[in-house]
Order: sequence, then structure tokens, then C-alpha cells
Amino acid sequence: MELSLLPTILVIVGPTASGKTSLALDIARRIPSEIISADSRQVYKFLTIGTAKPTVDELKQVKHHFIDEILPDRHFSAGEFGVEGRKRIHEITDKGRLPIVAGGTGLYIRSLVDGLFSGPGREVEIREELEARMESEGADILLAELRLVDPEAAARMLPTNGRRIIRALEVYYVTGKPISQHHDEHQREPYFNAVFVGLQWGRNVLYERINLRVEAMLAAGFLDEVRGLLALGYDDRQKSLQTVGYKEAFAFLRNEIEYDRMVELMKQNTRRFAKRQLTWFRKDKRIRWFEAREAGEMPGIAERVLIFLK
Repeated sequence: MELSLLPTILVIVGPTASGKTSLALDIARRIPSEIISADSRQVYKFLTIGTAKPTVDELKQVKHHFIDEILPDRHFSAGEFGVEGRKRIHEITDKGRLPIVAGGTGLYIRSLVDGLFSGPGREVEIREELEARMESEGADILLAELRLVDPEAAARMLPTNGRRIIRALEVYYVTGKPISQHHDEHQREPYFNAVFVGLQWGRNVLYERINLRVEAMLAAGFLDEVRGLLALGYDDRQKSLQTVGYKEAFAFLRNEIEYDRMVELMKQNTRRFAKRQLTWFRKDKRIRWFEAREAGEMPGIAERVLIFLK
């Protein structure tokens, strides 16, 4: 189908702390829109300060999707997000509104816009062997193995992504091809006319924004939020909480690290996370990058994005 006949969606990407939420809201205030959060952690209830969710007032101003929808002990996959997100996009366009997808989880965005390569079915013997090795040798060893056969896929994973590491190795050992190559070869008719824009900052400025965000989170009561999660029975055994910020806070509350070390690690690990996000998005040639130098520029960038959208 020709792109001109497909629903148009706006996709706003960029690293953490780059201002995606602010830009999406600025655009949504100008034209009838609804915002779809493509952040793999904002979908969870109770994870508010640590995921930089829109404020209560912002949520009232513009309808948001995939914010506070499921409990932290429920696994929500990129595949599920893609299927449910496409349903909601059609509901939004049926109302004559523009769907604005905003977030930094690259796999969620790929799933939504392009669909995911499903790969070969589960190979029981290989899967069981990899799961046993994960248990006995640890995720770091398997991730190092994945780097040897599929450095592109491994660059997008952390040791906490055990399920994805096992799946990537399984696909390689079954097909003889890296899962990243399968993804590149995966082609289908487009779901949407997707217009991609990205927010780009100078590295030092972005890193300072990240540092300031961590300090603002802590000042806003982030540790109380984490204590509240513990009181509800949630901790970093849940995949949703094996997340930058939360994992360091849990370590502090267990007296494993000092407060200053927690703050240092939160900043450092968030900067590393932002670098991985940029590595992912820079490979997507569909993205039109808009350079930002200060937060006050967002209204002007919003106007330029709307011109580009036309």
C-alpha cells in the first residue's frame, strides 16, 4: 500500500533526558493528538519519579497511552506493545487525531512500526542447555559469547536481559545467522506512514542534563518511591525493576553501597544507557534529527517538526 494512503504517525526518539516528553506535549497542544509512550518502564504502575513520567497536569492536558497500565510483576514484551499499540493508533486516527509515539525504547518502536522478526520456534534442547548455562555460568558469560557471534545484538543488551540473550544465542545456533541479521532482512508492508524525528544534544550538555535529572529525582522523593515499592512486595527480582536508577536505589536501601556511591552510579549508568540508545537510533536512517541547545528551544523545535510533518 502507498504510504500516502496509510495512517500518519509522528515518532519522537532520542536518549533519556533529551526532552521527548516536552516536545510531544508542545506538538500535542498545537494539533489534535494523543501520545503513545514508547518507554518500557512508564507502562508500569508505581514507577513514576524514576521513569520521569508526565505530570498529573500533563496527563490531563493530553491523553496518553501505556502510562500506569500494569503492575510491576507482570512482564510486558515489545511484541505485546507492538500489537496493542497498533490497535490504539487506529483508534486515535479514527478520531481524527495524530498519534504521537514518544520514547527511548528502540525495540518497542521497532515492534510498533515495523513488526518483529519472530524467528524459528523454540528448540527445546538448545534452549534448555542455554538456560542451564545461564543458571550455572551467569549472564555475563553468555553475553560475552553473544558478542563473538552477534556483536550488534549484544551491544543492545545488558546482563539483566537474560531472556533476550538466550533467545539471540538460540536463533544463532539454530539458523547459523545472527538475530540482528534476521532483523535487518525482515521486511513487510508498512503499517503506517511513520515520520521519525529525533532530539540531539551535544554530549556534554546531555550528560549534564542527565546529572541534573538524577539530582531532581532524588529531591522529588525517589527513595521514598522505592521504599513504597518494597512495602508493596516489589524489588529488583522483578524484571521491570532491573532498571537504571531503581537497581542502584535498592542496593543502597539494602546497605550494599553508600548514598554518594548510589548517586554516582545512577548518573554513570544513566549516561551509559543514553549512549546505547543513541547507538541504536543512529542506525535508523529514517530519523530527521533536530539539534537542541537549551530546554527553552522546545516550542521552536515543535514548530519546525510540524513543518517537517507536512
